[in-house]
Amino acid sequence: MAPRIGVLALQGDVREHLEALESLGALALPVKTPGGLADLDGLVIPGGESTVIDKLARMYGVAEALKARIADGFPVYGSCAGMILLADTIADPTTNMKGEPQQSFGGIDMVVKRNAFGRQVDSFEVDLAIKGLNTLPSQDPGRATEPVRAAFIRAPWVESVGESVEVLATIPAENTPLGMDGTRVARIVAVRSGKLLATSFHPEVAGERRIHELFIQMIRGDA
Repeated sequence: MAPRIGVLALQGDVREHLEALESLGALALPVKTPGGLADLDGLVIPGGESTVIDKLARMYGVAEALKARIADGFPVYGSCAGMILLADTIADPTTNMKGEPQQSFGGIDMVVKRNAFGRQVDSFEVDLAIKGLNTLPSQDPGRATEPVRAAFIRAPWVESVGESVEVLATIPAENTPLGMDGTRVARIVAVRSGKLLATSFHPEVAGERRIHELFIQMIRGDA
């Protein structure tokens, strides 16, 4: 039976994720309300504006419902803004007019820095090696080790992770901005923690499907 996977449809590149999931045989459904989370096998939080998604999720009651489901082991994949929203800690949260800090849904024991790679004009694509893709059903011996084409658009990176978090990919120092000390440092850009998966980049933008395929295998318990 095809897995029922929602895409949080409050803001961001919802359509691209729906198309990616459908191309892999999943039943993909846009989710805008707490009721939309019912009867789902998993959820994708798309890229977009993490502050806007946070605000709307709280406004429509989705945030608390999703936090509860994540605590119960609900599979969720977060891409770009979705990675920020799955982080237990945001290194540089914005504040609203009331002085309240940006919130996240949490679930992954990591610290994430927003817009770490720069502004929209600093967007780029790069090939990355992602751990775990060699076990996917679609893989053949010749393609199992091929890198993933990753699109970084105002992307975050992971500053640090806890012991429960598995690092799936890092981006080489040559692709990261200069730090205050004038050096570049390799950064974590893909992680997994139990049934939660997060990437700094947008695989759906570059036409890559293996990250979504990995998520489907996680939902089925095969990865």
